[in-house]
Amino acid sequence: MTIWLERFTTHGDGPRLAVKDAIDVAGSPTTLACPVISDQATPAEHDAPVVAAARAAGARIVGKTNLTELCRAADGVNPWTGTPENPLDAERVPGGSSSGSAVAVALDEADVALGTDTGGSVRVPAACCGIVGLKTTHGRVPLQGVFPLAPSLDTIGPLGRDIAAVTLGMSLIEAGFTLDPYDSGVMIGRLRPVGTIVAPELDAAVDAALDAAGLIFSDEPADCWPAALVAGNTLILGEGYREHRSLLAYPDRMSDRIRRRIERGERVTDGTLDEAYATRTALREYLAKLFERYPLLALPTISQPPPRLGVERDVDLTALTLPFNVSGDPALALPIPVEGWDLPGSLQLVAPANEEGRLLAAGALIEAALR
Repeated sequence: MTIWLERFTTHGDGPRLAVKDAIDVAGSPTTLACPVISDQATPAEHDAPVVAAARAAGARIVGKTNLTELCRAADGVNPWTGTPENPLDAERVPGGSSSGSAVAVALDEADVALGTDTGGSVRVPAACCGIVGLKTTHGRVPLQGVFPLAPSLDTIGPLGRDIAAVTLGMSLIEAGFTLDPYDSGVMIGRLRPVGTIVAPELDAAVDAALDAAGLIFSDEPADCWPAALVAGNTLILGEGYREHRSLLAYPDRMSDRIRRRIERGERVTDGTLDEAYATRTALREYLAKLFERYPLLALPTISQPPPRLGVERDVDLTALTLPFNVSGDPALALPIPVEGWDLPGSLQLVAPANEEGRLLAAGALIEAALR
């Protein structure tokens, strides 16, 4: 298995916490599963604040997990360190970039795992591996000691086998975190993103899961979706180029596809970035109006089953997740059954900024209804 890049010996009975190897753990090099970084990496002098908080709460750090090279792809495929095997179907991608973190908890090798999410990198592997993943509000969890990709989008979040595990993860990284009461009788918004094709069985499964939990909903076509995706991809390319351009001096120490992604960012001008930031402002205004009417929004996490290895580049795995990195709002991925599928689908719930307690409480209602 290629889940782990480093394992640690631990003692005690605290929760087993896996940490994506984009986050500093004292005494361990942070390699990003990429030779250009690992060639120069030295052991971190300090835990990242998010890891230090988890230790202080009693977590046992059991290892550093594998990921997509430089966090720069959502499929989980890595030619250098290997691709963690999807525990649901070995012929399909595990999702990324937090691939090892998702597989570790899916196989019960950790109780909770930490991942990073810039365009979907916690939620996509959670969806692919049939577990729960939470993208936190941008800025809620400190990013010091975390390798940057696109700073205006980067977040950290926990993954677990169920809502209870993800709630535990939040309590490890944020002292005093609790769930908020959730009124299931309040209507939620069922987003129908314009321009993104979703498998009809999956759309029906999302509706059925909400119905099973007694959650009433109203359809909301999202006309702003194509512009939000363009803005998100522009920010990843442009901000990512500014963060990673020095790595282009070592082209033979990264894969061709990752090198090309960094190079493409050179074409993103400051003016183009400003246009993307303006789109973000418009998206936040659109979502704020929806949140005046609904406490939550719901839609699928990915648009179809996880793609098979070898054809993963034909599928845009972040087409339903990236806009919420642009807006900064928290989003939860939760497995749901899909009629006619051998694999679970994934429901994505979204709340206003800093309402993770509301998200997880609603997720618990859905999870209980589907058991």
